[in-house]
Amino acid sequence: MTPVRYEVDDGVGLITLNRPEAMNSLDTATKDALRDIVVSAADDTAVRAVVLTGAGKAFCVGQDLKEHAKALEAGDSGLARTVREHYNPTVRALLAMPKPVVAAVNGVAAGAGASYAFACDLRIVADTAGFNLAFAAIGLSSDTGSSWTLPRLVGWAKARELLFLPGTVSAADAQRLGLATEVVPAADVLPRALEMARRLAAGPTLAYAALRQALEFSATHELDESLEHEARMMQRTGESADHLDAVRAFLAKQEPVFRGR
Repeated sequence: MTPVRYEVDDGVGLITLNRPEAMNSLDTATKDALRDIVVSAADDTAVRAVVLTGAGKAFCVGQDLKEHAKALEAGDSGLARTVREHYNPTVRALLAMPKPVVAAVNGVAAGAGASYAFACDLRIVADTAGFNLAFAAIGLSSDTGSSWTLPRLVGWAKARELLFLPGTVSAADAQRLGLATEVVPAADVLPRALEMARRLAAGPTLAYAALRQALEFSATHELDESLEHEARMMQRTGESADHLDAVRAFLAKQEPVFRGR
């Protein structure tokens, strides 16, 4: 059984962590496959939106601790290596790909699993799911970009609280904090995420890519630099066929058709 499934349909790339018997924990084979598939989806011009989800009852509970324990007993945790080889390139691709990413959080998301969800643009969360920044509970710092994404989602003080005092954040609390875009019944999580992804896949892909870049740029630059970056992004998107067609459709009182170019 492949540890990560990848399907493409109608412009949407569906990535499914597929170790339900292990709550989609991340052993080496899964980390290898997830990294390669996310990078492939980022580069695939036929894919205009991506959905990330888990099979079974969990979204992803993070590092496979059974595999990790063996490495510890052998005298080498391998954590710096796996962070650099697996977690960093995966989360970088999720955050930087030129298309929107939707997390369908079907169950518990812990550690790196929660961090992967935070790297997505939107999170559709099951009412039975929850997030847990479990790193400190096992004596670790954070990884998978959570030190970068979490404070941008919930603020500096709340990020410290969630990291220093790990516990499960319920779906309802996640929505209140800004970690969940929508909370829906568990059976509706994937259908709703796919519905949203199809809407995004039919939208102005170049504009979405520019919006992602603008938000990331402004997070680490001063106002004047961010304003200049906005001007460059507006020039780029303003020269697109999608923009021209959308203006023509508006003037003709028609619905625009975006082709992602």
